[in-house]
Amino acid sequence: MKLPEELLLRSSLLTRLLALLSLSCLCFYIGKRWAFKYEEVVVLGKELGSLGDSPSAYLVLVDESERQQSAGEGIVHSENISNLGVPPDAALQNTSFAVVPATVPVPSHPSPFVGMLKEDGSIEQDFAGDGEEDLQGIEIDSDLEVPNVTESSDAFNMSIETYKFEVCPRSMKEYIPCLDNVAAIKRLPSTKKGENWERHCPDRKEDQFGCLIAAPRGYRYPIRWPRSKDQVWYSNVPHTRLVQDKGGQNWIAIKKDKFIFPGGGTQFAHGATQYLDQMVKMVPKIAFGVYTRVALDIGCGVASWGAYLLSRDVLPLSIAPKDVHENQIQFALERGIPAMVAALATHRLLYPSQAFDLIHCSRCRIEWTHDGGILLLEVDRILRAGGYFAWAAQPVYKHEGNLPEEWNAMVDLAGRLCWELVAKEGYIAIWQKPINNECYYKRDPGTQPPLCDRSEDPNAIWYAPLKACITLLPEGVVGRNVSDWPARLHATPYRLYSVQTDAKAAKEEVFIAEQRYWHEIVSGFLRGLGLKRETVRNVMDMKAGYGGFAAALVDHKVDWWVMNVVPISGINTLPVIYDRGLIGVAHDWCEAFDTYPRTYDLLHAVGLFTLEEKRCNIAHIFVEMDRILRPGGWVLIREPSDMILKLDALARSVRWSTRILDDENGPFGKNKLLACRKQLWRG
Repeated sequence: MKLPEELLLRSSLLTRLLALLSLSCLCFYIGKRWAFKYEEVVVLGKELGSLGDSPSAYLVLVDESERQQSAGEGIVHSENISNLGVPPDAALQNTSFAVVPATVPVPSHPSPFVGMLKEDGSIEQDFAGDGEEDLQGIEIDSDLEVPNVTESSDAFNMSIETYKFEVCPRSMKEYIPCLDNVAAIKRLPSTKKGENWERHCPDRKEDQFGCLIAAPRGYRYPIRWPRSKDQVWYSNVPHTRLVQDKGGQNWIAIKKDKFIFPGGGTQFAHGATQYLDQMVKMVPKIAFGVYTRVALDIGCGVASWGAYLLSRDVLPLSIAPKDVHENQIQFALERGIPAMVAALATHRLLYPSQAFDLIHCSRCRIEWTHDGGILLLEVDRILRAGGYFAWAAQPVYKHEGNLPEEWNAMVDLAGRLCWELVAKEGYIAIWQKPINNECYYKRDPGTQPPLCDRSEDPNAIWYAPLKACITLLPEGVVGRNVSDWPARLHATPYRLYSVQTDAKAAKEEVFIAEQRYWHEIVSGFLRGLGLKRETVRNVMDMKAGYGGFAAALVDHKVDWWVMNVVPISGINTLPVIYDRGLIGVAHDWCEAFDTYPRTYDLLHAVGLFTLEEKRCNIAHIFVEMDRILRPGGWVLIREPSDMILKLDALARSVRWSTRILDDENGPFGKNKLLACRKQLWRG
């Protein structure tokens, strides 16, 4: 008997659906059975649609069998983690998980790979080396030399290359690869313009920096902020040159085993507070913490001017070259003040146009009027429209010798730049930059310096030579183009729309979404990673995007400052970062960063290694990260799972403690979080 054609068709369709359903169940079972389960912390716990601070339940995954034995216990569990940071197959069998609130007390656990989630949301599991008992460190043979090795993992069917790096000689304890390249400096045809203070990096193939810098003998964990503003350990920066040269100017002094910083400077021996009050009295519109949010101090000394601006809600950046007073930036960073080594010489500074609301130079030993005023033209490029330039120097207040001629030359040059001298009192003269191009177009024909061509990109800064021309302001835009602080942190910046991205028509939506995302992620970091706010001060975001990570820290009122680094291999978002009232710098991570060893407490990197993997050896990036990271410092890296395994091996190669964690997407998410901590060891 034949089935009707319609019934036969329905039967065939039902059979196919059942087969598809069976196959789906089989795939799910296999995936669940063999999926890699990392140590788990869920860092998202609030709705993404709000930036509010309303509490919500944070959840973690716990072992169901242990939950049955001890109801209500919340344990972030990952037993028998292999050297690659993932559990062996045996640890995955007969294990089921349930979601429970992570706001209950947690008992102790003997496994070193178990994180205990406390009532306040933090994980009670410090890495080894987080305590005064580790101050003795270990002695390292500085002649150690071992070859690279390769680990192979059959479980992942992949080969992971790891390294055993040699230890640098003790003479390199303060080595900055691109500034201490003696061989390259000797080959310079001239150093008359300060070329020897600029970047001269080792050859990437032949002379790449590749050893680990040990902490010097006697090194101690830094004094923490805000006490560090006034005192640091002598043994951490054991240099007395500044005490000898500047002690009489109230810069710095030695008291027992510490350097102390009374708060003075060459032009403000009676203290930075009085000096800053005088500036506001001279020009009330400077309005620290409202109109003025981002400031640059050129030739900063030990950065006391910047240190006292911080309490006025101003984010200062202090710069100076590694010259005869070579440790001034090292002192600034040890104090916890935003700073980096930089020189005004023959190349543009690594900051975008219209970056700073106020630029300050107090006896910075720069001859502004030489070479057609090319150095002041660079200041003009990075000074925001309507921003202020404050100059405190002998030509301002002395009238002897050739000082009156220097003053007149400065006034003449500033006038040709269309700057207005708005105040002159005592030691200080203050100019204001125009808010539009009207004055530039009204200059007499042939007036020097000339205007830059419109085709000239004012934000092209990586190894870009100085330009002897005036950078024009954007047409059709009047004023600073930013709101007052703190509204500018979250307001959509005008220059966002000039950023070259794939999101042509939805840039504002992407910007807002990034703010919300990082607000939640940072909330999870602070609650769930065991980061102690008081042990972190100097932070670097190595691939900063629009500065969302730094902005979220401001929202959460965390007293850290962030150096937002924008890789030159990616999208140039630096103008947006400065428009938000944050600071940052352009950099190529195939080269070393311009800072001293042991200067940052936390390095944060999202997608950096995926970006740079094809451009340079990521092992060298890790060596550079180890160089600039303080002992006891943290590294947080977010990358796809396969990349995380490679980076975990590299992290252990530079002697960091590591943990691999799930991100907010859980165990089946594409990305993982690698949390590392640097140990204290001495050479």
